[in-house]
Amino acid sequence: MHSFYGRVQQDPTLGPIFAARIDDWPEHLEKMCAFWSSVVLMSGRYKGRPMPVHARITELNGAHFEHWLALFRATAAEVCEPPAAAVFIDRAERIAQSLQMGIALHREAVESMRLAEAEGSQ
Repeated sequence: MHSFYGRVQQDPTLGPIFAARIDDWPEHLEKMCAFWSSVVLMSGRYKGRPMPVHARITELNGAHFEHWLALFRATAAEVCEPPAAAVFIDRAERIAQSLQMGIALHREAVESMRLAEAEGSQ
């Protein structure tokens, strides 16, 4: 996780998105280690709710997720043995898909509420 998020911080596309929201990288890395421990090892260490956090990032789109996944795949292939890399990559792809679907639903709901409010004020 440290290698991956080090790359994210330096990345010209993803770095600014993270930098605008993360003030304490060591704390974020600890949270991400707990998250991935829970996802891959089912340790139960992570207690957060990633969907609402990501849904609030209005500039996130599919290209950002694909770029994140490309960095993740490359890092996993470099730092993990192939079977472990495959597990991490599979989970990352599923998580990215889930987050994208959740964000799309959130945005649709927000837009529907905005339209309903606009119609109600007429």
